[in-house]
Amino acid sequence: MRFWWRDDDAIEPTPALERMLKLANEHGVDLALAVIPKDATEALGERLSNEPHAFVLQHGWQHRNFQLKAKREKAAELGSRRDPDELMAQLDDGKARLEALFGARFIHAIVPPWNRIDPEIARRLPGIGLPGLSTFTFHNFPHPHQVQSHIDILKWKKQVRFIGWESARLRFDLQLTRRRNTNCEPVGLLTHHLAHDEASFEFLETFLAIAAHHEGAMWPEVRELFAV
Repeated sequence: MRFWWRDDDAIEPTPALERMLKLANEHGVDLALAVIPKDATEALGERLSNEPHAFVLQHGWQHRNFQLKAKREKAAELGSRRDPDELMAQLDDGKARLEALFGARFIHAIVPPWNRIDPEIARRLPGIGLPGLSTFTFHNFPHPHQVQSHIDILKWKKQVRFIGWESARLRFDLQLTRRRNTNCEPVGLLTHHLAHDEASFEFLETFLAIAAHHEGAMWPEVRELFAV
């Protein structure tokens, strides 16, 4: 069974990020950091420069919602309310900024804020040099250069907190069951280091101590997964 790990909303070095990097290094698994280009700092670029298991994906441009709350539209930065040309220019600027900050550590792939993207925007991404895409859902038939996340370990409604061990077990059971008879996409673990409570970190420590060393588990390199 293949696994990969994506962590969203990085912009600067923090104690929480340090804990994530420590786990990645201890267990020898790649950590794909979805970085917000507009707010990303030079300090983050310097901090990641010598990290063997840290890689960068592009998390939109500024992580701002443009959908209409009054119409009960779900939050999205890359959604239907944007002018496509204006948005593509912003994403292109974001790509250039991440290239400058992270160099070869940057993988040319988009992680849409809130995991939502308008189909027209998705179709235009390869044209600006961003062929990779990662959102949140299971695909029976994976798309080239699209690597999904599937298990978010946080509960977001009301108070943000760890989903709990039983909920985590059930979510992993579902994803593993879906893959028993098909050679499909890797199981994507989704984390948000800035929002983690202590229970979230405890789960990650326990999960990686098992899954990163199990003979039936594989953790491909992130660059290999996106093949971009």
